[in-house]
Amino acid sequence: MHRLVGERSLEETWLTEVDARAAFRDMVRARRFDDRALALQRRGWMSGYPPFRGQEASQVGAAHALREDDWLFPTYRSNALQLARGVPMSDILLFRRGRAEYHSDHDIPVFPQAVPIATQIPLATGAGMAANYREEEYAVLVCFGDGATSEGDFHEGLNFAGVFDAPVVFFCENNDWAISMPRERQTASDSIAAKAEAYGFEGVQVDGNDPLAVRETVTDALASARDGDPVLVESLTYRRGPHTTADDPSVYRDDEPDLPEWRTRDPLERYEEFLRGEGVIDDAFVETVREETEAELKAAVEEAESVEPADPDDVFDHAYGSLPPDIERQRASMRDRLSRHDPNELDR
Repeated sequence: MHRLVGERSLEETWLTEVDARAAFRDMVRARRFDDRALALQRRGWMSGYPPFRGQEASQVGAAHALREDDWLFPTYRSNALQLARGVPMSDILLFRRGRAEYHSDHDIPVFPQAVPIATQIPLATGAGMAANYREEEYAVLVCFGDGATSEGDFHEGLNFAGVFDAPVVFFCENNDWAISMPRERQTASDSIAAKAEAYGFEGVQVDGNDPLAVRETVTDALASARDGDPVLVESLTYRRGPHTTADDPSVYRDDEPDLPEWRTRDPLERYEEFLRGEGVIDDAFVETVREETEAELKAAVEEAESVEPADPDDVFDHAYGSLPPDIERQRASMRDRLSRHDPNELDR
């Protein structure tokens, strides 16, 4: 299923101008958050960060498809999804500074983001099965990258969902790279969406750089899931930056990828051009969105900086009732290292 911006007018979708502007606003918020977070990491403000530039349309479109009571299970690169779902910017920044999610007091149905690859997938299936057992109406959207489809958790989660008719949408952002591993070296399947057939349900592809197409596709998938038919959605997008701030993509990736333009073009620029052509936004609206985003981001950074940094001992103190000897040695080693270095010098 390919739906491309420019092939249809906004009137040919079931979405409104309000929907279209909301998607643009959240894409701008996500882009500026990503840029600022990357800059903060580069000056030692946080230890590491996984940029998502190029995937804003995919994530915002998926987030806008969720009903208020639907659960989101994000992965470590799902910050745009979390922001569009209503998670405060400061929460995500504090998580990157060592604080457990979530710092603020909110009841948004969002599971903590998973850093280990694919571990959130079976958990999401379990949450969907719980909805069935409790006779509740919510569905679950679980997000992961193409690299996660090479993990056993992916296959186990999809298998259980198919067997037990769990109301789950498996949302794979295929950005063409699992760190330095291209998709064609991970699987011989024609697509990731095709893998759903083995588990007894539908798999679809969508242009992941079209937020309206993603919203439509994920909305349909969630409706199907609520009726007992899980869906695997493969959102075709492209990671424009590094895998993380510890990665150098120039070592393994050409500047000009062998992919179609609709998949590699900047999704924010493309979507803004589309909305201007439709007469949905103008200079005044764009400027207002940018000014509001800068104010929100400034306040989020200030809030995160006002919270006392996490104590490194927290990593050890809440893992065991009584620490085993090898963990005690690890804590002693960490304390020794910290005592011999100025904390302000560690990130330089």
